[in-house]
Amino acid sequence: MQMNAVRRKVRAALLSVISNTALVILKMIVGLSIGSVSIISEAVHSLSDLLAALVAFFSVRKSSQPADAKHPFGHGKIENISGTIEALLIFLAAAWIIWEAINRLIHPRAIETLGWGMGVMLVSTLVNLAISEMLFKVGRETDSVALEADAWHLRTDVYTSAGVMLSLALIWVGEKVFPGRHLHWLDPAAAIAVALLIIKAAYELTVKSSRDLMDARLPAEEEAWIGDLIREDRYNIHGFHDLRTRKAGGFRFVEFHMKVDPEMTVEDSHAITEQLSARIEEHFPGTNITIHTEPCDGKCVQKCLNGCLLPVKGDTGSEDK
Repeated sequence: MQMNAVRRKVRAALLSVISNTALVILKMIVGLSIGSVSIISEAVHSLSDLLAALVAFFSVRKSSQPADAKHPFGHGKIENISGTIEALLIFLAAAWIIWEAINRLIHPRAIETLGWGMGVMLVSTLVNLAISEMLFKVGRETDSVALEADAWHLRTDVYTSAGVMLSLALIWVGEKVFPGRHLHWLDPAAAIAVALLIIKAAYELTVKSSRDLMDARLPAEEEAWIGDLIREDRYNIHGFHDLRTRKAGGFRFVEFHMKVDPEMTVEDSHAITEQLSARIEEHFPGTNITIHTEPCDGKCVQKCLNGCLLPVKGDTGSEDK
């Protein structure tokens, strides 16, 4: 993986750590000062974001290290593991928020200085919107699961902060328009809504991060591109089979068997594999490619027929082996 991409990932993760630290402190101070459980729940949410950002920061640094004797396939799956850890942190944060919100519904308490609460939620919304946009951009460009997971954390925080700000605004308007009406139940209700959104984000993150841990194949469009690339050289390649792919963090692994003319020299077959590997690496940077070259000996088993690239004889319908 190019060093420039690694540096971009590390800088983006570090910026997320810094912004989340500031928001946790700010939300907790304001939430405790005015007695808003929704703002305190947002502080806990930001704390989980901070922990996730720390996990992402360390994982992007470690995952970019080259393969070694103990890890011959590299360290890419650290990013997937970090995504799973981040999802667990979100679930725990959501459970705590729901517990506190229900307790506040049972034992309601008035919120003081609503303006401060709305102000800190506005700041949180704008900061997290900017940071999440940056993380999404860098995460997609560098194919980083950890950064995209962190971006989803913050994007969820954008929606929840905006929701809490709206609930506080409704309480403030209600007190002005309907004096004596108690609308403070909107605060814990907003906190529960925040928690439900968090749980949804955690579930989606768990599915995405665990997919690559289970060595699921690459997306269909990516495998199709690889297949089309091989078919482009049908003049030299007689066929291919056993295409297998997987992904670990930002690294892809591709392997397949390639059939060539039995009389082709080792040097020529090697040149073909080098050319294919270079094209795949150019299109999918950070890909580990393994190509097993075999002579096309005329033994047409079904898997060979499925990937056969030889021209069909029109008069007999048989394949020219």
